[in-house]
Formats: sequence, C-alpha cells, structure tokens
Amino acid sequence: MIPFSLSSKLPHSSKLTTDNAMWRLYAEYGKGHAYEFALGIVATMLSRLSGLLPPFILGLAIDAIFLNRREFQLPLFPTEWIPQTSTGQLWLSIAIIALSFFVGATFSWLEGWGWNRFAQGVQHALRVDTYDRMQLLDMGFFDDKQTGELMSILNNDVNQLETFLNDGMSSALRIVVMVAGIGLLLFWLNPALALVALLPVPLLALFTYLFVRIIQPKYAVMRASVGALNSRLENNLGGVRVIKTETAEEYESDRVEDASRDYYDANWDAIRTRITFFPGLSLLTGIGFAITFSVGGFWLLSGPPGPFSGTLGPGEFVTFIVLSQQFIWPMAQFGQIINIYQRAKASSVRVFDLMNERGTLDESADAPDLNVVEGRVEYDDVSFGYGDETVVSNVDLRAERGDTIALVGPTGAGKSTVLKLLLRMYDVDSGAIRIDDTDIHDVNLRSLRRSIGYVSQDPFLFYGSVKENIAYGTFDASDDEIEEAAKAAEAHEFITNLPEGYDTKVGERGMKLSGGQRQRLSIARTILKNPAILVLDEATSHVDTETEALIQRSLARLVQEKTTFAIAHRLSTIKDADEIAVLDDGRIVERGTHDELLALDGLYANLWRVQAGEIESLPREFIERAIRRRAEVEGVEDADAGAKSADAQADGGE
Repeated sequence: MIPFSLSSKLPHSSKLTTDNAMWRLYAEYGKGHAYEFALGIVATMLSRLSGLLPPFILGLAIDAIFLNRREFQLPLFPTEWIPQTSTGQLWLSIAIIALSFFVGATFSWLEGWGWNRFAQGVQHALRVDTYDRMQLLDMGFFDDKQTGELMSILNNDVNQLETFLNDGMSSALRIVVMVAGIGLLLFWLNPALALVALLPVPLLALFTYLFVRIIQPKYAVMRASVGALNSRLENNLGGVRVIKTETAEEYESDRVEDASRDYYDANWDAIRTRITFFPGLSLLTGIGFAITFSVGGFWLLSGPPGPFSGTLGPGEFVTFIVLSQQFIWPMAQFGQIINIYQRAKASSVRVFDLMNERGTLDESADAPDLNVVEGRVEYDDVSFGYGDETVVSNVDLRAERGDTIALVGPTGAGKSTVLKLLLRMYDVDSGAIRIDDTDIHDVNLRSLRRSIGYVSQDPFLFYGSVKENIAYGTFDASDDEIEEAAKAAEAHEFITNLPEGYDTKVGERGMKLSGGQRQRLSIARTILKNPAILVLDEATSHVDTETEALIQRSLARLVQEKTTFAIAHRLSTIKDADEIAVLDDGRIVERGTHDELLALDGLYANLWRVQAGEIESLPREFIERAIRRRAEVEGVEDADAGAKSADAQADGGE
C-alpha cells in the first residue's frame, strides 16, 4: 500500500518562508537525525584536536630533549608520569604522537559515518516530503509546470544539498576547531608571533564577504537554467516519435543547444567568479605564512625584531611553522565552503519554493471516509475558473445509480473540467458537488477518489508489467482477480498472446502496446477497482472502429449498476444515455435524450450533423462560432480573420 495519506498535513507546511532556507533545512529535517549530527560534531572536534598534538610534541622534543633549552612539560599531564631521562621522554613523545594518530583516525571514521548518515537522512526525508507536498497540490499547479523542472528540483536540487550537509558542514566545523585550537596554542607559545600569523584573517573575511555577495545571485540563475534544460530534454525524449515523424531533429537540436548554452553561460559566469576567488584566497594565506616564517626566522637569528620581545626556541619555531601551515589550509578551504554553501542555498530555496506552493486542496485531518450507498451524484449551481478565467458556470446535474449522464459540446466547452471537479482535481469556486447528499469537500479525499473510476481518452501506463498496471491502485489484488478484470475488459486474449503474458513489460508509458490495448488495460484497472461511480472521458476517441466495438462491449459491462458520467466527441457512443447535457462556454445550454435534443434543432443537432457529414446543412453562425472557438483554443490572436474567411466561403457556397 502507498505509505501516504492524502489527508495528512506535512508538519512544516505552515511557516512557509525561503528567506531562511538553510536554517529551515536544519531546524525541520536535522532534528530527526540529531544523533548523527551530534556524533559528527564531536568526532570532528576530537579528530582535529588530536591532530594538533604531533607538531606540539615535535617542538617540545626539539627544545627539551635534543637541545635541552627547557624542561619537558605537558599541559594537563601529571608531572609524576613524565620520565626523568631523555630516552624515556623520547619514548613518551613517540607514544603520544602514535596515540594521537590512532585517535585521529578513529574519530575521523566516526566523523565520516556521522555526517554521511546525517546528510543522506536529511536528503531522503526532504525529497520524500517535497514529493508528498507536491502530491497535495491541485491540478492547476501542474498545468503551469513542466515535468523536467519538477524533476530538476526533486532530484538535482535535493542532491545538491548532500555536498554541503556532508562535506560542507564537517569542513566548516573543522575550520572552527582548527582556527580556535591552533590560535589558542600559538598564543600560548608566543603571543606576539601568533598575532603575526593571524594578520590575514580580517582580509580573508572581507574577501569572502565580497565573494558571497557576487556569487549568490549567479548560483540562483544557474539552478534555474538547470531546470529549463531538464525540461527541454524531458519534453524531447517524451516526444521523440513526433520529432522523427515530423523530421524536426535539426529544429529540436537547436532548441536543446540554446537551453544548454543558457546553462553553460550561467555556469561559466559562476565558475569565473569562483576560480578568481580561490587563487586570491590562497595568495592572502600564502602571504601570511611567508610573513610568519620571515618574522620567526629573523627572531631566531638576531633576536626579537622591532617591537617584539622575549625568546623563541627552535622547537617553538618549528611548531609555529607546522601549525601555521595547518592554520592556512583550512582558511584557504573556507572559500570552498562558502561556495558549497551558496550552491546549497540556491537549491534549498528552489526546494522550499516548491513546498510553499499554496495550490493544495483544503482537507480536514479528521475528515470522514466517503461511503457510497445510493450512488446519487448532484452538481448544485457549480462554477469554477482558472485564475480570472471562468470555465464552468452554474452547472446543475443529477444522476442516480444506474444512470448514464453524457456531456457533449464543442472543444473548450468545459466538459472535462466538470468531471475533474467531481474527482476534486480542483475545488469549485461556488456551488457544491454532493454524493449521497454529502459534500465531497467534507470527506476524506482518498476515499472519494477510491469511489470513482476514471477512464481517460489517453490512458497512462507505468513502466512495469501488464499485471502491475492492471493492479495499480488495487495493490493487494490476487492474480485471479486481475485475470477476471482483464477478461471483463476484453483484454485477456491479447495479454495471453504477449511474449510473457501478464508479466510482459509494457515499456515507458505503455508504448509497446497499441492505443486500444492500453485503453483496455485502463478499463481492466477500473473494473478491478470496482468503483460506485464512473467517469469516462472520451474513452474510445483514439481507436479504430473494431477496437471501439471491443471497448464499448467492455464499458457496457462496466457501467451496469453504477452511476456513470461520460464525455464523448463521437456522439454515436452516447446516444443511448439517460440524459445528455450539452455544454457551451462552460454552461449547460441544452439537456435531454438523444431524440429530444435532435428535435430541439440546436447545438446538439448541429454537432450530430457534423458527424453525419451533413456539412452543407449547418447554419453559418455555427461555422463562425466553431472557427472562433478553435482560434481561442489554439491561441490564435487574429480569430476575426478566420471568421471573415469563413464568411466569404459561406457566401460563395450559398
């Protein structure tokens, strides 16, 4: 079963802001992996601190053991445990250095385990939550989005966060520990020389601040261009058959090249900034190291230079040089961390922008399940629009169990929208839709859609076997139940003739099957679901006459004792419906049986004449309106020109 309820509310769907996207990422998703996060922090600190011991012990050994310039003393180490002989002190130094490397390696492994577990856990939870959130959005959201863009967010942008959650966080903490630990140790050894070693820090901070200001908008542009490129590739791969049949390879190659060029330009713009920043950062840290080496070297040769005072032993100088190098390396890495952070922030903003979408269907967490008993469906003065455009106006319909209500009308009249409202793909703007006197807005959305079987004109099959596609939505169905549903849908015979029968893979979107075969599998899926209410959206519009006869035979069995709504352009398929509602511009303009509507001699009668081939008998007003409607549907701006052309043709015909 699907481990997700459409009635669930995601815990983070209320405070929706992307201004603090990275903080939100840790606050909402990191808390579920607090153990791994804490382990990563502790292990990082201990592994880095253990790495400070070898250079300190090396300097101490040089001054105390080899040059005998000072006593062999270890901070926080009991004096009575320190051997009195040089040999003993050397062995102790060797043991401490070896132990520090062993401890460092152990905690380094724990560091990698903790941060990787944390990163993978957050990444997994974020991707699943984003997908779940997206499933709650109504169809209006998907009408305006490209699949490739959404795929880019769910995959590329979520994956982009892994680098920062893993390497970025551990590296940032490593820098803090190294800078703090080394700084304290250097000041303990020689405060004056420590100040020299830290001279580049303010310049590094300023340089990094400027880099962040410049690179942040460039990464936002780059992530958007990735989504556009993915959308172009996804569209072209999905439409490769049309590309080939229309010999549009060169045209599409140019479009892919343009999208790829946009990504190339955006990415290269960010890269140029990045590759300029890193060498500059390394130069600053290198200058700081050179200054530290120069001051310390002259101090050893000629005593404290300039304003400095005190002594500096060779061992201390070696410790300074080694620690300064360790100090400079993480400071140079700081720019890389900022770079990773900015990329992650750009991606997290895109992810949370998707999660912040407000197109969700309102649903109470304790909404009751819909229990269909009588099967009565009522549309009560229903109106709906996309944005400012009204699509359905004041629709009233009523159907009882066993009734078949057909919706017909010209293209763009609102037929499919009326039935999508029944499935709550969208919510009505006014009026109400009731099933057995219960408003569908007040019931559990999942139970509503389980009660309705939807057969579309272009059935979608998932990549997988025939059996899996029939059982989709009824996942606990037995093999016998699947086979019975296939037989009822007139699909069993062609399935058994497939290479592997019910286990045959149908290909992506079912492309290995014909349109009629896909349609019959879709009907079998609906039969297996056994819904109380049926929605047939032009179920036979794209098949040949022979296949249509088979599908109609399947549908005749399917609609028995069920409340059925059917959309049809082939009016012959619905002429026996109990009631036919004729829509025009989102309104029901005629209703009745087939014979009653023909007798009215209105829009339905004209549509019937079109399909009967009686074009000459159509009134000129009908042709003019048809041209205007087609122009609106296809987005043609100058529809009047087409209407004038039709006038001329009509006048000539008369």
